[in-house]
Amino acid sequence: MSPSRSGRGARGGRRAALAIAALALSTSVLLDGVAAAGTGDRGPAARGPVVTRAALAPELVAGRGAAVAFDEQEAENAATTGTVVGPDRTPYTLPSEASGRSAVRLTAGQYVEFVLPRNANALTVRYSVPDAPGGGGITAPLDVGVDGRHRATMTLTSQYSWLYNQYPFTNDPRADLLHPDWWITECACVPAATTPAPEIAKPFRPTHFYDEQRLLLGRTYRAGDRVRLTVPAGSPAAWTVIDLLDTELVAPPHVERGGVNVLAFGADPTGRRDAAPAIERAIAFARRVDRPVYLPPGTFRVDRHIVVDDVTIVGAGNWHTVLKGRQVTLAEPAPDGSRHTGVGLYGRNAAEGGSHGVHLRGFAIEGDVRERIDTDQVNAVGGAMSDSTIDGLYLHRTKVGLWFDGPMSNVRVTNNVITDQIADALNFHTGVTDSLVDDNFVRNTGDDGLAMWSDTTADARNTFSRNTVQSPTLANGIAIYGGEDNTVSGNLVADPVREGSGLHAGSRFGAEPFTGTLRFTDNTTVRAGTLDLNWRIGLGAIWFYALDKSIDADVRVTGDHYLDSTHNAIMLVSEYGVKDRVDVPAVHFKDVRVDGTGNSVLSARVKGSATFENVDARNVGAVGVNNCGSFNFPATGSEFALTDLGGNDGGWLAPWLLPNTITCDDRPPVVAPPAPSRW
Repeated sequence: MSPSRSGRGARGGRRAALAIAALALSTSVLLDGVAAAGTGDRGPAARGPVVTRAALAPELVAGRGAAVAFDEQEAENAATTGTVVGPDRTPYTLPSEASGRSAVRLTAGQYVEFVLPRNANALTVRYSVPDAPGGGGITAPLDVGVDGRHRATMTLTSQYSWLYNQYPFTNDPRADLLHPDWWITECACVPAATTPAPEIAKPFRPTHFYDEQRLLLGRTYRAGDRVRLTVPAGSPAAWTVIDLLDTELVAPPHVERGGVNVLAFGADPTGRRDAAPAIERAIAFARRVDRPVYLPPGTFRVDRHIVVDDVTIVGAGNWHTVLKGRQVTLAEPAPDGSRHTGVGLYGRNAAEGGSHGVHLRGFAIEGDVRERIDTDQVNAVGGAMSDSTIDGLYLHRTKVGLWFDGPMSNVRVTNNVITDQIADALNFHTGVTDSLVDDNFVRNTGDDGLAMWSDTTADARNTFSRNTVQSPTLANGIAIYGGEDNTVSGNLVADPVREGSGLHAGSRFGAEPFTGTLRFTDNTTVRAGTLDLNWRIGLGAIWFYALDKSIDADVRVTGDHYLDSTHNAIMLVSEYGVKDRVDVPAVHFKDVRVDGTGNSVLSARVKGSATFENVDARNVGAVGVNNCGSFNFPATGSEFALTDLGGNDGGWLAPWLLPNTITCDDRPPVVAPPAPSRW
């Protein structure tokens, strides 16, 4: 979770003139590790389409996550002359941040070829190319062909990827430790307090490797046609990694009949001239005549916030209408601490009453955020917006896709695609109530995918439902920090990388307490249960963390599926320094399925209790329950008690474990489970 607001750095992108020199960085940092994880070359044998969801067969996650318009195909399942890298879940490696933890590495002349499963006229490529030696990124070409005919050359870039070092990270791979006074796992020490000083390899902790680009093909191709992605000869990139291809059939541009067209007010659809003043004039007129604003097809340059209130803004569709901005350095820091601004649609400040009746639909917001600066307000959508809707947007390369600062109520965020964010995709921050986040697709965030943060004022009666969150490079897929009567239901979360996991409830970051009922219902996690690199212990696919205070709401976990968890399926934990002051007293698990854990079904490292009913588990790598309690190890047993309410199949909750047998093993060996299958 981003503990502050938005960010964008001052470092400009390097041009391709530096790209050749990037080879030294790319080879020394990652290619050795990636090659070691590879499985060798695949020949270009013809392959049919392999459509997946979260890199799994769709039937394994049916009914969970967003109903997206595109078909996902993993590169490792396609025909290629390149090299498959992974699978590997080790942080700071290219496979670990890939969807499904595998991808395909190409060099000049090599390709990966996909077969269209349905008619399509548009595609999205998720990829990685090396950074420049001094950071700032390079550009590199990628040829796109269909059935043997060249269609386009995409210009890939690493200007929006590659972060390094400790929080809040840097774009400079040569930088010394940002916090030498922090304990780090690499030396198991505090470097500034250690003599002799440890040698820390550079670049330190590279991450956020991937980006994506979209391409309209100009015509519709049929199911069975072959899309080939080829790295052309002479590419300045030492390698190009292709993670996946999304293909879809994009509808023609929408025309808003009766809408106030921004072109009539002087907006430039070519992206060359600043369109913000013209859009603001159109908004003012539309409010007077009570009509929607229409953004027709085109790219409209907006380099600052546009404040919206009591207005409907409709685009031609998020493939056709783009608000695109550049970073602007402010002459003086803003009152909120921002040093930069950029493209964004913002509600009025909550202290001024906020905005109401804002409706945004059918366009893209393309940012220019390359560095995390938490004081910067450089989100795609922000401020306070009550009684509002945000639907069908594509939000790309901003700091946070949607960061709402309440108090505010009744916002509906639906059917959006939010990718390649430096921090969160969405955060309900401070007193957001009676609101819904439904049917959104999130990929490649640099912090929590979706979060509720009850900072100062509780978030209450909100629902996160039917969303897909894939590959958050830091923190959690979905996180709830305090609040009252909130629900997380029907979501699909896959491939969290580090310092977090799939689903999370935490009394952290100064959040208000949990009260009422917290519900996790009918969610699926895939390849979660990560290793926490600070504690050096495995988390759970769902994990509860009592730190600032106890989690003493009525917590109900019902109908969840935890698939292929790296370490544990379920974890409840507190910090050692507060272990005797906080607890998690009332968590109830019912109708849960666990298919594959590297360690246990349940890891309990806190005082408290939980009940289990119809919790079925198979392919468990260690003892079913790892019960450490609060680490006092009394003769009466663990401080964490388990109650068996019946129907818990798979032998994981054996009678000898009940109610509180101590079975504490900090770091049991990981036993990789078989791939998930139908239950």
